[in-house]
Amino acid sequence: MATLPNPSFSSSDTTPPTAPTRPLIEVVLDCLDDAKAEETIAVDITGKSSLADHMVVTSGRSQRHVGAVADQLVTALRDAGYGKPRIEGLPHCDWVLVDAGDVIVHIFRPEVREFYNIEKMWQADFAADAH
Repeated sequence: MATLPNPSFSSSDTTPPTAPTRPLIEVVLDCLDDAKAEETIAVDITGKSSLADHMVVTSGRSQRHVGAVADQLVTALRDAGYGKPRIEGLPHCDWVLVDAGDVIVHIFRPEVREFYNIEKMWQADFAADAH
């Protein structure tokens, strides 16, 4: 009886895909640094939102740089074992959102980032509102 090849691996693959070994936030921040993203801020939103544990806001110098940073981040996440994230905003590259699950990354052109100023909203102390 002939053995059928396993369709999930190409003939050059010798090992199955592995689970991530580095924390997601670490992979994201290292990649943004490597991609020369500017003014990166990571905000721990654990307990502030059920959307994610971290919100990362960063800037690219131009639309082309914003797109390149997003592409490099997608590749880094996939290579680290986190799969392919959901992405919004790539056609225009003024504001690209990369949803990697527990980490949501906003990559802005500087003018757009200044206009929306979303990191200020997420850094607010919501505990002060509780009575």
